[in-house]
Amino acid sequence: MLPCGPALSFVRCLVRKKNVSGESLEDSKLCRCLSTVDLIALGVGSTLGAGVYVLAGEVAKSDSGPSIVVSFLIAALASVMAGLCYAEFGARVPKTGSAYLYTYVTVGELWAFITGWNLILSYVIGTSSVARAWSGTFDELLGKQIGHFFRTYFKMNYSGLAEYPDFFAVFLILLLSGLLSFGVKESAWVNKIFTAINILVLLFVMISGFVKGDVDNWKISEEYLINLTAVTENCSSYENVTSIYGSGGFMPYGFTGTLAGAATCFYAFVGFDCIATTGEEVKNPQKAIPIGIVVSLLVCFTAYFGVSAALTLMMPYYLLDEKSPLPVAFEYVGWGPAKYVVAVGSLCALSTSLLGSIFPMPRVIYAMAKDGLLFKCLAQINSKTKTPLVATLSSGAVAAVMAFLFDLKALVDMMSIGTLLAYSLVAICVLILRYQPSLSYEQPKYSPEKAALAASERESAVSESQINMIQENHFSLQALINPSSLPTEQTATTVNFLVGLLAFLVCGLSVLATYGIDFIANLEPWSIGLLAALLASFIVTILLIQRQPQNQQKVAFMVPLLPFLPSFSILVNIYLMVQLSGDTWIRFSFWMALGFLIYFAYGIRHSLEGHRGDGDDDSCSENSGLQEKNPMEEVDEPENANESDQFLAHERTSEC
Repeated sequence: MLPCGPALSFVRCLVRKKNVSGESLEDSKLCRCLSTVDLIALGVGSTLGAGVYVLAGEVAKSDSGPSIVVSFLIAALASVMAGLCYAEFGARVPKTGSAYLYTYVTVGELWAFITGWNLILSYVIGTSSVARAWSGTFDELLGKQIGHFFRTYFKMNYSGLAEYPDFFAVFLILLLSGLLSFGVKESAWVNKIFTAINILVLLFVMISGFVKGDVDNWKISEEYLINLTAVTENCSSYENVTSIYGSGGFMPYGFTGTLAGAATCFYAFVGFDCIATTGEEVKNPQKAIPIGIVVSLLVCFTAYFGVSAALTLMMPYYLLDEKSPLPVAFEYVGWGPAKYVVAVGSLCALSTSLLGSIFPMPRVIYAMAKDGLLFKCLAQINSKTKTPLVATLSSGAVAAVMAFLFDLKALVDMMSIGTLLAYSLVAICVLILRYQPSLSYEQPKYSPEKAALAASERESAVSESQINMIQENHFSLQALINPSSLPTEQTATTVNFLVGLLAFLVCGLSVLATYGIDFIANLEPWSIGLLAALLASFIVTILLIQRQPQNQQKVAFMVPLLPFLPSFSILVNIYLMVQLSGDTWIRFSFWMALGFLIYFAYGIRHSLEGHRGDGDDDSCSENSGLQEKNPMEEVDEPENANESDQFLAHERTSEC
């Protein structure tokens, strides 16, 4: 065996993979009672919320204009591609954990922590932003009296912070967190009722918008906007005046503004991943999860497209209200009483979306804490309610603080970057997974003796293969272009390297297309040459990945057009990330720094995979997915698997 020095041992700690082969993927102690329709209702209820009633007005006014419908289309395509990647993992591993679990069993512990930490960021900010949207809509019903009071006595004049602290949103989050801590058995029926009301209200909005709308609102001239700017800015002359509302037309801020709006609109489609967390309660998860994800995203896109089109037809984009655009738009067209119908419907939708954000958040925290990557106290299950009480209350408190301080735009952008990164990692995991020589965690039944023998032989083969490859340098151009017909450890390692190179090239392309677009438009030689080189390398890398042999094991759903669809999903996700502002990246870096501090100070030493054997903290190699396991460790696996199943049963029972 290769000597395990401190550096090598540390690296192996970072790449050790979660072993779930001891858990039966076919059987479940939970009642598989959810149907495909239930999953669709869950996905639609969790997704349709602030994206329709709040972000449509804000993005249309500041980024996209009437082309917000195109922004929603781009965001929907990115979400569908990510959803298909989620769907394959949901069909392969129908267990609790979502993207965190998928990354843990495929790539390793460090990337799994990054994925889980970003999921927590998405759920926390999703909860915070929806709570602020709920508060703003309720304030609109009261004539903005609440906002006027807090703006007068509690005004905050700091960049990135809200105009005033939202005490009402804090109260709402803490209230719902407390209610969920006592059980959520009736949540399925509440979700269906609120979702039905939401869809009815959206149909009313779309029909009303097309009846009262004016196509001329999509054809506003630049001259008119310049005159309007001069009047707004109190300019004495119309000469040398630049419109602050764009150039008019369908894309007043250009295609760049449409893409920037798509990055923010991506938030509107966040929520379908909650379908992947219900794998243990679905009657036929291999079929229900893919159908539920795709259909729910299709329904949501139809709603977003119709409502945003109706909104920009009813009212010029530059007059839209950023807090409550729909009620103001109905007042603009003379249908004042309709704003109360919209407000009630939006409150129902935001309530469902808020529940959908709060509910999975403590589940991800609980899964990470149970694996030892977060503090163990967060994995405590209440004996009476069978819910992760500590994780629910603590995550609710963090979300309440975020809603108290930050404005909606900053919250949404931070959530977009965290979600896009998580989706990119899931797509990368699909690429890596399909080219592995064996998918060890896909076992229909669990046998302790067979599991111990298979795990020992598999990990020995992995270790020996990788050591031999390092020592003998088996990589060659011939093996790269004409690999073996069946996947081996060498072809799997080749794909791993190519996927890493692909991610690097995508980052380069995204940065160049964002910050060097002016040089490319001016046909600067260096920019054209660099763009051509990156594009050529990107295409060649994808073709080389396609040449490698795939695993022949079939499941009910598999991502089509491999490796093109996951690769394009990675490209879209990373490009949308680069479109976000520098301030968003700075705030995101602080969040990741906090996560790395927790992981390297606590998680790496308390990882359950690192203590699966005799609890030896000094050598990570024996606990790594790349090395042979201790025989005593194999004996302990059934016990750990049963304990894990017990935890999962407690957790998922609370959702029934």
